[in-house]
Amino acid sequence: MNYPNKIQKTTHISTEHINYSNRGMDLEQLINETNEYYVEKNIALIYKKPTPIGISEAVYTEHGRIIKNGYFKAPSTLDYNGVYKGKYIEFEAKETQNTTSFPLANFHEHQLAYIPKVIEHGGICFVLIKMNHKVYLLPGTDLVEFIKTNTRKSIPFSYIEEKGWEILEKYNPALDYLKVVDVIYFKGETL
Repeated sequence: MNYPNKIQKTTHISTEHINYSNRGMDLEQLINETNEYYVEKNIALIYKKPTPIGISEAVYTEHGRIIKNGYFKAPSTLDYNGVYKGKYIEFEAKETQNTTSFPLANFHEHQLAYIPKVIEHGGICFVLIKMNHKVYLLPGTDLVEFIKTNTRKSIPFSYIEEKGWEILEKYNPALDYLKVVDVIYFKGETL
């Protein structure tokens, strides 16, 4: 970049110190902001479920209790649940950097077993997938069907584009996934 007096500045970003631990936070943050909007406007009650963690060792300091050792009490189900238009709703949020397919390994086995159960009981169940800088709602029925009829270990991006519904990011709500839920599960009925 050229600055006044012909001073040049070169910017180089090293990848050595980049922390990738919160890659999924971008999608999660959009969903959380959207859910807050839905609650504020009394549209739906949908919340992120806490992961059930047991504490096996803690110490007390002047700042309070600090967990030194813990464990997962039980396998968690899906990320979000709640109620919308009198129906139970539950969904998972996933991101991938892969551009050609979505690895099924991103799901835990108990999650893949749980999705058909929600559907069998009449609940609304789906996956929000962020891939190739886009967000898609893939109905749980399509995910279950793909797994039943394929031996692949990943879902091709073309399948997600064909069966999924793209959700555009916007200001408020940030990721209005319930508009797609209306079309799929309520036959286009609007709020």
